[in-house]
Amino acid sequence: MLLLLVLHAVAALAAPLLVRIGGNRVLYGLALVPAAASGWALANTGQLRTETYPWVPHLDVSLALRLGPPAWLLLLVVGGVGAVVLAYSARYFAEGDPDLGRFAGTFLGFAGVMTGLVLSDDLIVLYVFWELTTVFSYLLIGHSPERAAARRAAMQALVVTTAGGLAMLVGFVMLGEHAGTYRWSEIAAGPLPDGGYLATAAVLILAGALSKSAIFPFSFWLPAAMAAPTPASAYLHAASMVKAGVFLIGLLGPAFDGVVAWRSVTLAAGVATMLLGGWAAMRQNDLKLVLAYGTVSQLGLLTVAFGAGSRAAALAGAALLLAHALFKAALFLVVGVIDRTTGTRDLRELSGLGRRMPAVAVTAGLAVASMAGVPPLAGFVGKEAAFAAFEQGGDLDRAVLLALVAGSGLTVAYGLRLLWGAFATKPGVPAAVPERAGPGLVAPAALLAVAGLVAGLLATPLDTVLAPWADTFGGPAYHLAHWHGPGLPVLLSVVVLAIGLSVWFGPARRGAWPEQRLPAAETAYRRVMSAVDRAAVEVTGATQRGSLPFSLGTILVVLVVIGAVTLGLGAPWPAGIRLWDSPLQLVAGSVVAVSALLAARARRRMTAMILVGVSGYGIAVIFVLHGAPDLALTQFLVETATIVMFLLVLRRLPAFFSARPLVASRVMRNVLAVGTGLAAAGMAYAAVSGRQAVPISVDFPGLAVSYGGGTNIVNVALVDIRAWDTMGEISVLVVAATGVASLIFRRDGALRGRLAEQGVPAAGPGAGWLRAGDIPEARRQSIILQVVARLLFHTIVLFSIYLLFSGHNEPGGGFAGGLVAGLALTTRYLAGGKPELNAAAPVDAGLVLGAGLLTAVGTGLAAMVAGGQVLQSALVDVHLPVLGHLHFATSVAFDIGVYLIVVGLVLEILRSLGAELDRQHEAAASDAVPQESPELPPHAPADAPPGAATASPEATPGLAKEPV
Repeated sequence: MLLLLVLHAVAALAAPLLVRIGGNRVLYGLALVPAAASGWALANTGQLRTETYPWVPHLDVSLALRLGPPAWLLLLVVGGVGAVVLAYSARYFAEGDPDLGRFAGTFLGFAGVMTGLVLSDDLIVLYVFWELTTVFSYLLIGHSPERAAARRAAMQALVVTTAGGLAMLVGFVMLGEHAGTYRWSEIAAGPLPDGGYLATAAVLILAGALSKSAIFPFSFWLPAAMAAPTPASAYLHAASMVKAGVFLIGLLGPAFDGVVAWRSVTLAAGVATMLLGGWAAMRQNDLKLVLAYGTVSQLGLLTVAFGAGSRAAALAGAALLLAHALFKAALFLVVGVIDRTTGTRDLRELSGLGRRMPAVAVTAGLAVASMAGVPPLAGFVGKEAAFAAFEQGGDLDRAVLLALVAGSGLTVAYGLRLLWGAFATKPGVPAAVPERAGPGLVAPAALLAVAGLVAGLLATPLDTVLAPWADTFGGPAYHLAHWHGPGLPVLLSVVVLAIGLSVWFGPARRGAWPEQRLPAAETAYRRVMSAVDRAAVEVTGATQRGSLPFSLGTILVVLVVIGAVTLGLGAPWPAGIRLWDSPLQLVAGSVVAVSALLAARARRRMTAMILVGVSGYGIAVIFVLHGAPDLALTQFLVETATIVMFLLVLRRLPAFFSARPLVASRVMRNVLAVGTGLAAAGMAYAAVSGRQAVPISVDFPGLAVSYGGGTNIVNVALVDIRAWDTMGEISVLVVAATGVASLIFRRDGALRGRLAEQGVPAAGPGAGWLRAGDIPEARRQSIILQVVARLLFHTIVLFSIYLLFSGHNEPGGGFAGGLVAGLALTTRYLAGGKPELNAAAPVDAGLVLGAGLLTAVGTGLAAMVAGGQVLQSALVDVHLPVLGHLHFATSVAFDIGVYLIVVGLVLEILRSLGAELDRQHEAAASDAVPQESPELPPHAPADAPPGAATASPEATPGLAKEPV
């Protein structure tokens, strides 16, 4: 069974390329894939097959597949009809249609997920396939995205069925938790006791089933979906997808047999849908819409049969499901032939086709006869079983029986309307002159129509296969057969034919059929969607103003409100609160709080930045006082790098904040800031104090040594014990760094070309520490800063490498080492500007980021190749002649990846927020200022010698141009 799913997936992926290479005839070969599913079902007729593959063991969810009688029947339909329709599509679509490959791939993908839905034995897995059918149907309905009707219909089907599917998921969870298992075969083994809990679960599940099968009040999406190509309509809306809902009702029917709401909703909704769909079909002039509303009516009949909860009704539902798939798919293909050869589907414009297309007319007549319930066709077998299921019941069953007779009479009437509209010779209407319909178009429809006759004759073998499943329902014994002899069901079948003929030759033929005067669910849907769209516009306009303070304030207000409500409704508070362990902690905390409040009130940007830095350094001091040197080191380094980044940005911003906000707004912001701090502190304190289980961190000290081979618990946790977390974090860091920097730094060309443009010579044997120290820009920098950079750069780099390799046992690690190396690059930039930065690091920052991520990922894959788990580290002990005993863990390689990523991030920031902003500012200045004399550099006095320059704020990167 799993092989069938894999086969469909491979075929769906390969279909676009194969169709592009081989053209339309490739579809005949692709049709073998769904045909294989149908053939496999036939080969396993009467057998029970199960397969289980682990999927999410922690949630007890497995890819459980099961072939039972209902799945066997629907798999025949999904595979057999799918193969016929796909072969039909080879002739239906024009040769060389550029969208045919996409259609074929989507069609096969839908057939695959429908196969998975049919075979699923786990409710969660079934839901996954259920939603995938929604996605693929959306793509098939919207196959022609240039048409507004197709887009609108696809979105409507997606919204309705997805909303119902979400409700169904809640019902599945409730049912699974109540039953103790999500295997529907185990749940359906016995009826569940009625009660409010199960009634709620039943109604929620029915919401998904009824919406998928277009049952009232969700019927409106199916006629609109006729915007899809006719082959998609024949497969999705006649044979497969719309059957998923009634199929689910049949699967879970035995389990909910004792739930009153289950039977009441299915009978009421099914009867209403059958009557309303048949009534509406009588008013349609588009042949596809006649079939669409007829499908809605037939789905209502199927819902009644599967929801009745008796053995005879279940067998009737199964027989009707097979019959409907065959005759309705055949009729859709017939309509496709008419549309393809005449260019219209309007029955008012068609005349005389019966004489010109006799084979098509005979095919349609055979399919309509099955739909009307003429013996010995499959439709007759199913309807006779449905009548028999309700003939011996009480008042409710008799009322349902009368409704079935009335609805079936309408079925006969709109079937005759379809035949008359498509093939009759109409007075006053010019005879249609169709193009020649080859056997590739006619044969698939004829094959399905003849299959309806064969299925009717094979009713007894079909009953034998379905009997084990039907026995799970209650009620008297009943067996499918193409003839039971005289009785009430046969009499009712005759009455149905009489009603249909009377309706057709009465008001329907004269065009006096009354309009349906009932509330239109589609109108309600449109009003709801319009209200949602309007609400979205209003909310977006009120909240998304492009104002960062407003957006941040909204988030913080929600945080404060939710936090206050949560804490006030019974958060676990301890008996005593210990504010500090040492008075120094109180001092450091006070500094943090005061500096944060002063930063919020600051008018100058530089002042606010300095106060925020003081707050960050104060937090680092708190880490030190709490005995967390790794956190303190990282906090110090991050705060320093952040200050540098702020300085780079502040050069291009005004010195003062704007005059706004007003005093009242500033007070509100301060109040919100204090409230946010209190709420966050309270939630953190309550969360820690409410802990009941032993935290896993108590095992970290032992694991750090035995498992990770290091004594620095923090670093070992980052690169070993919780390496997956770190992997995700550095991946996000790489993506974010690349994305943000690309907004500012967007220039192409090799780095060496950029250096050459700036006059930076390539590194040679005599290059000094400041490799770009001889260019004019470097001569304008502070000589003291240059000397300090000369003295400290290599020392800082060596210290970063020491932190990298010592971090497994001492404070440090790849993140801290990378920050230190980044600060070393920062000194080079501050000392010599962008030429010096490019000369000191002649490599693209993106390459460094990619190399770091590749190193980290490669470490994990290497462990897997070596036979361990992904990211599992190994301890290595070697004895070197000079160095002696060497002990290290392979997770150091992962730490090297983190180191490179941090270095690349800092380099990207310096290149974008630093060097690139410098370039943009210089370009803007050169455009705004007249060209100066080439003999004198900028800012040099008139009497200065050539090459001399005066100090300028603009010439010193990292220093603000505005007064502080």
